[in-house]
Amino acid sequence: MKKAFIFPGQGSQFPGMAADLYAANKALMEKANDILGFRITDIMFEGSPEDLKATKVTQPAIFIHSSVLAMSIGEKPDMVAGHSLGEFSALAAAGALGFEDALRLVALRASEMQKCCEKVPGSMAAVIGLPDETIESICAGIPGVLPANYNSPGQVVISGEESAVDEACLQLKAAGAKRALKLPVSGAFHSPLMEPAREALAAAIDKTAFSIPLCPVYQNVTAAPTTDPGVIKDNLLRQLTSPVRWTASVRNMLADGADFFLELGPGTVLQGLVKRIAGDAPIQIEGKQ
Repeated sequence: MKKAFIFPGQGSQFPGMAADLYAANKALMEKANDILGFRITDIMFEGSPEDLKATKVTQPAIFIHSSVLAMSIGEKPDMVAGHSLGEFSALAAAGALGFEDALRLVALRASEMQKCCEKVPGSMAAVIGLPDETIESICAGIPGVLPANYNSPGQVVISGEESAVDEACLQLKAAGAKRALKLPVSGAFHSPLMEPAREALAAAIDKTAFSIPLCPVYQNVTAAPTTDPGVIKDNLLRQLTSPVRWTASVRNMLADGADFFLELGPGTVLQGLVKRIAGDAPIQIEGKQ
């Protein structure tokens, strides 16, 4: 059996997340509090949904939850992938990044993305029921918006300037989309509006030691497997302003023999996406939260 470990991204958080993991992983989770300079575990365990929505909290919280789970199960993957932020969890699980270095990068990424959101307002919208090519064609005719997440067949998220996303939603509905719904996010993730965050993260990634991972990592930008630390670094930076090619990533893992997918982290979103992507393929899909 070829095991693919997959890790969720922003939006999968929930109040009480990882509280059941604290007792057995106290030292590691307290180390995370020390690195971040505030008690994120208190927010994870006791905070409200609103408390958890702040990007500077959400991203480290999901990374901590996913990474502690991956360390706890005592199994090694044959391949890994993570959705957006989840790529950092995937890299830690594969041994390409140490927990502490990865958490510091995640914290910086979150902070810089939040600054971008505050500087240039943007938005995202989920589009259901249209072919990728139709969405790409419509976005190409509207400056300031582009596909950001290719989540599964018939489900794409677009991202960009507020007015451009609004116009795209109107045109996509007219083209037959079942839904073109604005998402409750604070900015235009995976779009050129995140360029300042990419520049800020570049220096930190350059100074961080990356190892050759224990297994192939299927990265969002290319959807292709790699074990090259230099390629991994470059793709992590490109990811901030480029689409997440999740559909293609899962298809490539299936083509390379994956027959067991384990989602590690809060929520079950990726399990649903894998089911839609895999169709009738004979695979197992599970999750640990």
